[in-house]
Amino acid sequence: MDSIPAPRGAHPLILTLDVHGMPHRWVSWQHAIFYYAKDQVAWSIGNHSFVFRGGRSRLTGERSEVVANSIIAIKGKAIGARAFSQVPPLNNRELFHRDRHLCAYCGGVFQGTRLTRDHIVPVSAGGRNAWMNVVTACRSCNQRKSGRTPEQAGMQLLYAPYVPNKAEYLILCNRNILADQMDFLVRHVAAQSRWKVS
Repeated sequence: MDSIPAPRGAHPLILTLDVHGMPHRWVSWQHAIFYYAKDQVAWSIGNHSFVFRGGRSRLTGERSEVVANSIIAIKGKAIGARAFSQVPPLNNRELFHRDRHLCAYCGGVFQGTRLTRDHIVPVSAGGRNAWMNVVTACRSCNQRKSGRTPEQAGMQLLYAPYVPNKAEYLILCNRNILADQMDFLVRHVAAQSRWKVS
């Protein structure tokens, strides 16, 4: 396990789990230190730990320090299957990440600025703005499809939409995931997730 001093400025987010090992949420290093100080860390795993140093004791002159792991399980009431299966909020950033920036129609990979959210069944035709009715499309394909279904436009979907689970949502919402955190989360994503295939 690597134990390194916590970097100044950009600190990593710590992945928290419930006591049963189910992913819960990202917390700041300060929040993680609070859990350690209150003896609320049930166990920890991961290949990274970070040393956070505090002030010096007047009595001993020793400097306080807390070692925080990159993945920690928090004591207390289990979050339960319901929390793990909650539907993550839908926004373009997470949608594009879910679809790996791949246009569902032409198969091209694009930067986020060249992508759009396409409603498979258009909103004008009663389609919902929900994970199962949206895919990532490049601007050109979205304009070509216009307010039609893929069948009406003569365009074939290259992949099916799906609802990300909690683990995948945690992957989608953190831009700087450590390798050990990613390995842990990928083991918890749904079988149809595009994160299963790199």
